[in-house]
Amino acid sequence: MNKVFNSILAFLITIGSQVSAADPDDLQRLIDTGDCVECDLIDANLRSADLNDANLSGAKLMGANLNSAELEGAGLGSANLSGASLNSTDLESAVLISANLESAELIDAYLKKAKMGLANLRDAYLKNANLSDADLYSANLEGADLSGANLMGALLSKAYMKGAILCNTTMPDGSVIYSGC
Repeated sequence: MNKVFNSILAFLITIGSQVSAADPDDLQRLIDTGDCVECDLIDANLRSADLNDANLSGAKLMGANLNSAELEGAGLGSANLSGASLNSTDLESAVLISANLESAELIDAYLKKAKMGLANLRDAYLKNANLSDADLYSANLEGADLSGANLMGALLSKAYMKGAILCNTTMPDGSVIYSGC
């Protein structure tokens, strides 16, 4: 782990320990190893944390603040991120297969080449998100707000998009759709 990562997380633990429902032992494990499978990080304040390549598979991150965090290449398969804030977060090439992102905020998130097959993105806010070349096979995007999102080259086979807002959204073939504006 790099020193910046440890410093940021130590600071966040210090300022957030009294208001966070996250398990302090799990936060420490994340700091020490970058490996926190099935951890309890509910409502954790991980804003701007360097979590590149971290393994958070199956982690409970409901309501967590991950705004501006670095999660490039992170493993978040089957993680529960419902209601989490991931605005301006770098999730390039992250694995979010079967993750629950219902009602999560991903405004201006960078999800290029993210693997999101079978993910639940129901009612998620993906305004201006970059989902280029992302794998959204069989993802649930019902009611998701994809206004201004870039889906160029994304795989949307069998994705459920009923009620999704596609206002000024760049589709996989490069066309721009204005639906729900």
